[in-house]
Amino acid sequence: MKNIVVLLSGQGSNMDAIVRACAAEKWDAGVCAVISNRADAPGLALAKAHGIPTAVVDHKNFATRDAFDSALADLIDTYRPDWLVLAGFMRILTPAFVQRFEGRMLNVHPSLLPAFTGLHTHKRAIAAGCKLAGATVHFVTPDLDHGPIVAQAVVPVLPTDTEASLAARVLAREHVIYPLALRWCLEGALRTADGVVSHRDGAAQLIT
Repeated sequence: MKNIVVLLSGQGSNMDAIVRACAAEKWDAGVCAVISNRADAPGLALAKAHGIPTAVVDHKNFATRDAFDSALADLIDTYRPDWLVLAGFMRILTPAFVQRFEGRMLNVHPSLLPAFTGLHTHKRAIAAGCKLAGATVHFVTPDLDHGPIVAQAVVPVLPTDTEASLAARVLAREHVIYPLALRWCLEGALRTADGVVSHRDGAAQLIT
């Protein structure tokens, strides 16, 4: 069975979606640990409710980002992860950390990358007059929110949308594409050529 470690800083809804998909679809894998940089992250309690071991590495206890990332990586390695999943982990990771887990680390971002990297994606999409918004699962690289795209989901931007209403609809689609993309990775169903990820059997990587 393959090991999955999840990093989070908040509610943990994407972690929950992954755990539920893993059980429902009988993956040959499981979430073996959930780690947060915040002791008060609600996602930790959610993980404990699933019976998953949790840990905290508080970034405020470290003088530098490098020191935090090194301690975090050392802890992650104790769980022998096959895949490392960022699920609302609100820390920018150093190149050394990314390289340590290169090729087996995924992130989900609430925009249709490469558009709207970084924060406040929904507010920026509405302000730009976008007619579509969505979410992207991608491999993590040292460049923030720029890794090869595994899957995307789209939602319409409605004339009545607020930042909160658009965020809620996008999050619901994240809960669909993140477990799907992770399962593909676990199954070895993807290939990457010239920075472009494709499914070996031609499965749709755009979810509407």
